[in-house]
Amino acid sequence: MIKTKQAIYLASKSPRRRKLLEQVNLVFKVVPVDTPEVFGKKERPANAVRRIALEKLYAAKEIIKDGIIITADTIVVIKGKIIGKPLDNNDAVRMLKQLSGKTHIVYTGFSVYNSVTDKTITDYEKTYVTFRKLNGEEIKDYVKTGSPLDKAGAYGIQDDYGAVFIKKINGCYYNVVGLPLTKVFQTFLRII
Repeated sequence: MIKTKQAIYLASKSPRRRKLLEQVNLVFKVVPVDTPEVFGKKERPANAVRRIALEKLYAAKEIIKDGIIITADTIVVIKGKIIGKPLDNNDAVRMLKQLSGKTHIVYTGFSVYNSVTDKTITDYEKTYVTFRKLNGEEIKDYVKTGSPLDKAGAYGIQDDYGAVFIKKINGCYYNVVGLPLTKVFQTFLRII
């Protein structure tokens, strides 16, 4: 268990990250931050997610003056190309067709900051995910639910229909959900 007298903040809009931290009995407040998620054309995925997690941290530090702050960013990479969240339903359909029958990599970068020590640890995790071959109807039906629109790669591995698209994963399941719990937990222990 994590024990600290400091207030803990999750600077994220993601309901999935909130659920994951609740799962490990962490008591925290959610403070959403708005930062653009822009990727450089030649930027390496691991560098991109760490950079964006840090940018979210800088934005959160403008609002939160005292405590421990957690930020994160998740992307999907296929054939070396970074895929973020879909812009609309058509973009979600395009993304899912691109992932169909192939293996992609999910990267999550995260930062944990402690205001007392002024220490920041930023790291990332990657997980390989293989989709089964999808047909056009199931892609369209899934996109109609609206679920893919707030998720990197236009799918969720947890608690929705996107879970049945996945043939196998190699790596941290929770990373695909949006936060590599074990790595974040170990980082948290190093920073308090």
